[in-house]
Amino acid sequence: MGHGSYRASDWAKLKNSRGISASSSADQIFKGNTLSEKYDPKFINMRESCDSDDSPESTPIILGFDVTGSMGYLAAEIAKNSLNRTATEIYDKQPVTNPHIMCAAFTGLQGEGSLQVTQFEADIRVVEQLLELKVGFGGNTYSYDSLVWYFAAKHTSIDSFKKRGKKGILICIGDEVCGGNRRETLQKSVIKSIYADNVPADLSAKQVLDMASEQYEIFHIVTGARDEGSLQSWSLFLPGRVAELPADNIEKLAEVIISIMQLAGGLDRSVILSQWDGQTAKIVEAAIATVLPENGPAAGPEPQNAANSGARQNTAGAQAGDSVDDLINSVQKGISDAIPNIEKELSNVIPDIQKGISQAMPKKGAIKRFFDKLFGN
Repeated sequence: MGHGSYRASDWAKLKNSRGISASSSADQIFKGNTLSEKYDPKFINMRESCDSDDSPESTPIILGFDVTGSMGYLAAEIAKNSLNRTATEIYDKQPVTNPHIMCAAFTGLQGEGSLQVTQFEADIRVVEQLLELKVGFGGNTYSYDSLVWYFAAKHTSIDSFKKRGKKGILICIGDEVCGGNRRETLQKSVIKSIYADNVPADLSAKQVLDMASEQYEIFHIVTGARDEGSLQSWSLFLPGRVAELPADNIEKLAEVIISIMQLAGGLDRSVILSQWDGQTAKIVEAAIATVLPENGPAAGPEPQNAANSGARQNTAGAQAGDSVDDLINSVQKGISDAIPNIEKELSNVIPDIQKGISQAMPKKGAIKRFFDKLFGN
């Protein structure tokens, strides 16, 4: 899938036809929706992001989000604003080429509806499919990103990686702690129940993460944290790949998602923040403060007015390499300079050590009795 291209005018028509307004709640937007086999992983062999005439260099983007009862505001925000703005900002800022977006809604490990996944779509159909999902049910102990990771690893086929070695982007959003450091496991019976896959053994969250990371750059956004340890738990499990956006600022979700993509593409943080105005820039800066750029992740064309940032990044990389060499040389020189001093100090203390040993030897019987008494022998 992934034909066509996204137009904001299509969203305006769809929103009007569904009666969606700024005040619409999740219950109103998704009212009457039931679980559908077409979004149920048990009945899905593969979701495909394919190159085409419309998308010659497709980039798969998976947006996963918690749809349990506590996260109704997130589902509403994504449906009313963020998905549309994310799509339009991708075309405007171009953090990646030819976006193909999939929505993945998750709850917990038990019961029906643990995971629902749309197709990869390049046009308004991704919003149409999102609006058909069931939300506001179930419960969870952790934010089960691992459900999305497993599907991405085993049930997606993406031309960007197969043809060009370019990873896709996978961002999940939730309010719960990370279970990866608390022995979260996808049991083989759960995998069979949710995906209809037979696996030889249970999979830890770390194993599932590693599987998905082969083809995707993976991030997590903590929002409306229900536990003070949510950000810390995710930062320990996904260091440098976790953002935090307070629920009060959820309307800036699209800007945070775009900024994460740009960081993943190697764009300088200051350039990223300069594209947002006033209070938005402050909110985004705080949100992505814990997201660190890395070498070699998925990259797309740079945003407009940022043509020279790549050269700056290459220069910074070279300078970083020089700094490492300088550090090694300094350490080696310091050790070399210190050896004569160490030898001199040892030559001064060795006679004293020898004298102390010789004085203690006649008293070895008393020393033995002391230790025997100390340890109750």
